[in-house]
Amino acid sequence: MFTLIKNATLYAPAFLGVNDILLAGEKIAYIDKKITLTGVPFQTINAEGQIVTPGFIDQHVHIIGGGGQQGYASLVPDVCMSELVACGTTTVLGLLGTDGFVKELSTLYAKTKALEDDGLSAYMLTSYYGLPPKTLMGSVADDLIFIDKVIGCKLAMSDDRSAFPTEQEILRLINQVRLGGFTSGKGGILHIHLGGLPDGIKILIDIARHYPTLISYLSPTHLIRTEDLFMQAIEFGRMGGMIDFSTGGTKFDQPHHCVMKALEAGVPLEQITFSSDGHGGVRRVNPKSGEVTYRPAPLDLNLKEVRLLVQETGLPLEQALMLITANPARNLKLQCKGRIDAGLDADLCFLDDKLNLTDVIARGKLVMHKGNIIQKGRYEK
Repeated sequence: MFTLIKNATLYAPAFLGVNDILLAGEKIAYIDKKITLTGVPFQTINAEGQIVTPGFIDQHVHIIGGGGQQGYASLVPDVCMSELVACGTTTVLGLLGTDGFVKELSTLYAKTKALEDDGLSAYMLTSYYGLPPKTLMGSVADDLIFIDKVIGCKLAMSDDRSAFPTEQEILRLINQVRLGGFTSGKGGILHIHLGGLPDGIKILIDIARHYPTLISYLSPTHLIRTEDLFMQAIEFGRMGGMIDFSTGGTKFDQPHHCVMKALEAGVPLEQITFSSDGHGGVRRVNPKSGEVTYRPAPLDLNLKEVRLLVQETGLPLEQALMLITANPARNLKLQCKGRIDAGLDADLCFLDDKLNLTDVIARGKLVMHKGNIIQKGRYEK
């Protein structure tokens, strides 16, 4: 099935002006100032007055919900397909949190496949917060090699709920991710949850300093949880590491402010990403009573922070979009995602002049039109 998108103000994410875009099935076939089709059936979408961008990538979502930290009743629920579509998320990376026992990898895999079957692009990480790593096939490398949806491994550090991994243990996990990644052709990534303990990412900075060829396998997240952690992230980013700012969850300052501070400190824009931490359990401590409460982290803040970068700080849209398109695609080593170009996946978002999401195309199919979600998960009403 061919789809011809006419008169799109195209951000690929680089600004390319007004163009037509031809989709063939799940791929982008051709881009030109004017495309005319004859002799074949096709549908037309007139995007005049709209901005068209790559579909958004969220590289940290608890798609089967975060683990319960106040008993069974506090287990966070699954993510629905429509929740992701409503955010413009066409590619999602699912992962486990503190809980690798009630929330299991087999369930995570099933949910990843379900989102894929419903029309999105979905991937997953093996393991969870703790050590030794939990896997489906006996080792992290085996999971990357033999499990189609696994593209990396999860770990936690500098958190009172973590297993307090040592440098040697992290290096061994990098070895597994690296071997599994190049054998499978997936690249591989070690995605690391950061808590608020004082050591922060000191171990990761030491690894990057002593073994610079390994830095591309390290993907630390929640790096604006505290100001001290953010300052370490600045150092890591200037060394060439990718730094991920959670738009949901705990943060010492607003993510768009932190992006500008990082740029001013010399971190290349290409090294910064946003992710939502959606449907994780967010912990809050009342400073007066000491009461601890939890809530699900929202999914919809990535685009809002991009909008604030443009409207409040003046960062050009083509640069702000990189944080949720091209940069996470490069971090996750997803070659066909994050950009609009011939031969890449047909994942597109449509925005109005105020940068509000209006339409979404996922894998070549229109799933949201004029603000209405038209493709939901099969058990959604």
